[in-house]
Amino acid sequence: MTNQILKKAVRLLSIAGISCGVSCAQAATLPDPLLDEAAAKPGESRVIVVSGGCFWGIQAVFQHVKGVTKAVAGYAGGSADTAHYEVVGTGTTGHAESVEVTYDPAQITAGKLLKVFFSVAHNPTELNRQGPDTGTQYRSAVFFTTPEQEKVVKAYIAQLDKAAVFSSPIVTQVNALDKFYPAEDYHQNYARLHPDNPYIFINDLPKVADLKKQFSDIYVGE
Repeated sequence: MTNQILKKAVRLLSIAGISCGVSCAQAATLPDPLLDEAAAKPGESRVIVVSGGCFWGIQAVFQHVKGVTKAVAGYAGGSADTAHYEVVGTGTTGHAESVEVTYDPAQITAGKLLKVFFSVAHNPTELNRQGPDTGTQYRSAVFFTTPEQEKVVKAYIAQLDKAAVFSSPIVTQVNALDKFYPAEDYHQNYARLHPDNPYIFINDLPKVADLKKQFSDIYVGE
């Protein structure tokens, strides 16, 4: 994904006046979390799962974040037998299109990842939709993997709502992760492999551009 493509996407979207959710309309500048994770142990790796619309764009954002060692598109919130794209797309499985973010806590914390998630990766005030996509499978959610993460997530949402950063309340669900199911191979790295796909071009490349602009200290290029 080149800088030229990113610049072209943002320029054409501006000319066309196309709205694509948080990236085009209200990429927010957020405060740092007042509560965050404890210091990491040597060699420790942590995981958090986030959902906010189509997993192509969420994965693309976190693949460009320093300290993220792996970002996998998949499904969370439902059972193994329904963790298939065509079935999840019915909106009846309980699953949300999600991204499993594995990170090095010596380089980045859950709090910083949440700041990225709430500011440039999606719009946390949209209920069961994100941009052009509608249905419970596109809901905003965070699936925590430790009690400490749960406290950080809930505290940050409360902090942002109290500060009235967004014009509407945050609707992000906060749940313990039961099981994460990786999506089909053709969904992995989709934005990176198909930057000229109209959906990616309109909805997801601007998110990566916003990441680069707002978080230049942790942005990682190709």
